[in-house]
Amino acid sequence: MGNKFRSIETKHHEERDAFFEGLKRLDRRAFLRVAGMSAGIVAGMGLRTPQSFQLVNVAEAQGTKPRFTFAYISDTHLYEQKLNDRFVRSILKAVDDVNGLDPQPDFVLFGGDLAQLGAPGELKLGAQILKSVKAPVRMMVGEHDWFLDMGDMWKDLFGAPNYSFDHKGVHFVVLNSILEKDFWTERKLTPKERMQIVAGLDNGIQSRFEVGEPQRAWMKQDLAKVDKKTPVIVFSHSPLYKYYRPWNFWTDDADEVQALLKPFDKVTVIHGHTHQLLSNRIGNIQFHGMLSTAWPWPYAPEGLPQLTVQMNRPDPFSQFDGCGDGRMDVLESGLVDKLYNLWERNPITVRASYLGSGGKQDAPPRTKLPSY
Repeated sequence: MGNKFRSIETKHHEERDAFFEGLKRLDRRAFLRVAGMSAGIVAGMGLRTPQSFQLVNVAEAQGTKPRFTFAYISDTHLYEQKLNDRFVRSILKAVDDVNGLDPQPDFVLFGGDLAQLGAPGELKLGAQILKSVKAPVRMMVGEHDWFLDMGDMWKDLFGAPNYSFDHKGVHFVVLNSILEKDFWTERKLTPKERMQIVAGLDNGIQSRFEVGEPQRAWMKQDLAKVDKKTPVIVFSHSPLYKYYRPWNFWTDDADEVQALLKPFDKVTVIHGHTHQLLSNRIGNIQFHGMLSTAWPWPYAPEGLPQLTVQMNRPDPFSQFDGCGDGRMDVLESGLVDKLYNLWERNPITVRASYLGSGGKQDAPPRTKLPSY
């Protein structure tokens, strides 16, 4: 006779297995059922489920009422379901949050690093989950999605890795900024070895990220059709400036890309990859780093952009401290106020006036660890 007494751990694993079995069917009714099960698992384990989308408001040319809204989900770093479901719970919560927005956003942009090691199972799992987003989804690729098969699976699932579109008076450019020079052929590395090296960041083997000459030529041709007074918003997974080379928080041809954006009156670049509160301004371009849904990276030991207001070190006993969501308002002036909603800290606003004054006005406070 089987043991009728089950531990909490055994019950949790049974619920988790049922959760993933339901995920495979992912029609609307099945998704709502397994999303609710995910919330139950989290509550049963005593974990705090994060909110994990970023809400971005683009203001009207006159007045402060948003012209439209779009949500942002980034850096989910999914493993295959049999290995790790912590980050799956985070992206499911993000989808739940986005689908609960009223009114719905015009679109949702995914900011890269859907997968952790670019495996087909990781990318397909992410694609399945994102199918349940009510609003249209626009995708941007990260290095963790690319270097196992050089983007073949990504392109099959999501299409071209770089593209542009116009939406309600704003021109958007989505870049593949994580290309690298070939370091693998001469070393006779396998695709898996190549992917593991790129995923490691802090090594002396891989080259630095770049947009690349062919893509810069495409971007130049694309922007030639855009009036210089039209607001331009660029999505780039890596920062389009040179932050910290040893960790590949760096884009080698950032200067050339910035030169293409210099003629425009209002330019904002929003990037992922660094998993941290990060602010920068170079000439007419304002830069905002986005928080990850998975984990925070530490700040670089040198070369931090001067206008960044650093978070204190995340609490190592809290799995979601240093992660979070936020909101971006593009003002009448074309400049951006950025609100960072840190899940376990007070929110931080980085104002356009702070960036525009070179840090002399409206400096945001440092974030502090919560009191225990």
